Parts: sequence; C-alpha cells; structure tokens
Amino acid sequence: MQKIKLLWKPVTIIFLILLFDQIFKFWIKTHFYLDEEVTIIKNFFYLHFTENNGMAFGYEFGGIYGKLILSTVRVIAVIAIGWYLYILCKNKASMGLIVGFALILAGALGNIIDSLFYGLLFSQSTYFQTAEFLPDGGGYGTFLYGKVVDMLYFPVIKGNFPGWFPFWKNEMFIFFRPIFNISDSSITIGVIYMILFQRKFFVQTKSTESIVDNASENK
Repeated sequence: MQKIKLLWKPVTIIFLILLFDQIFKFWIKTHFYLDEEVTIIKNFFYLHFTENNGMAFGYEFGGIYGKLILSTVRVIAVIAIGWYLYILCKNKASMGLIVGFALILAGALGNIIDSLFYGLLFSQSTYFQTAEFLPDGGGYGTFLYGKVVDMLYFPVIKGNFPGWFPFWKNEMFIFFRPIFNISDSSITIGVIYMILFQRKFFVQTKSTESIVDNASENK
C-alpha cells in the first residue's frame, strides 16, 4: 500500500505536466504561424512559435541521422529514468528525490511525444499557414522525425556588449535568448532541484535503504 501511495504522487505530477504541455503545444501548433509572436508582458514575456529538430531550448543535433539518434536515445533515457523512478518508489526513497526524477521524466516524455508522433499527426507549419491536425494527405514527417514545438520566450535583458569586450564587442545580446516549452521547463526545474538538494535526498535514501536492509537481516 505504501508503494502505491509513493507511485501515485509522481504519476500525478507526470500526468499533469504532460497534459498542460501537450494541450499548449496543440493550441500553438494549430493557431500560430511559424515565427508568429504575441506579447504577453512587454519587454519580458512573449509567445513565439518555433520548432526544432534537436534538444531542449532549440539546440540542434546533426541532421537526419542526428535526429534519429537523438529520438532513439531519448526513448532509451525515458525507459531508464522511468525504471529508476519505480525502484525509488519501491524502496521508499525520499519524496524529494522522487519528485525531482518525476519532473525530469515528465519533461523528457513531453518532448518525446513531439518527436515520435507530431510528424504523423500534423501538417507542416509555415510562415503563412497554421498546421492542420490529422490532415487528409498525412502529416509532414514520419515516425521519430517529428519536430518539437517551442513557444515560451523571455528576452529579459537586451543590449550591446561594450567596445572593450572580447570577441563580441558592440554586438547585440539578449538574455534569455532560447525559446522553450513546458517540458524543457520541467526538466530544468527537476535538474536544478536535484542539484540544490541531492545531497540531502541521497543521504535520506541511503539511510532508508540501510533500515530496510537491517530489518531484512533481523528477519
């Protein structure tokens, strides 16, 4: 019963993140032209629709074969993280550790759904036309070759590097430049959460495992 309770919490987190992520992506994909931008908070927060073939925050990875490799690695990574999350729940690990891995798994799953299925489900987004869901002529790509939908843009600081700055003197800079999605945010929050608190969580997990081992030996 305790294991079921521990599993219920990460499953709920994963489900909710995936739900909001996919609903938001579906709406953006079917209502925005490629590169269309809407101001939410001036000079701070915009919805800017873009797609990428690669990793989080719009980074690319190696063309057609790179895309295939990346999609395959993503699937393997999700299976591995999911299995480890199950083991953590089974061993009654710290809830903080479980939540951290649940956030990472949810984000990875969200982008994998795009990569695996969006090429089959949507027509091509263009600069003049929104995508159609389940088009008569089929989607814009094949299985594993879908593009990840990004839309969250926070160009918080805009300016120019000073003239004395090496390499980029007088060039314009924007912080934060990458455009991302809810899945990327979930992965980032999960990783930062783990980095900040992993020592505490892993110590608690080790202590719990020691108690379980001692109890087994006493039996």
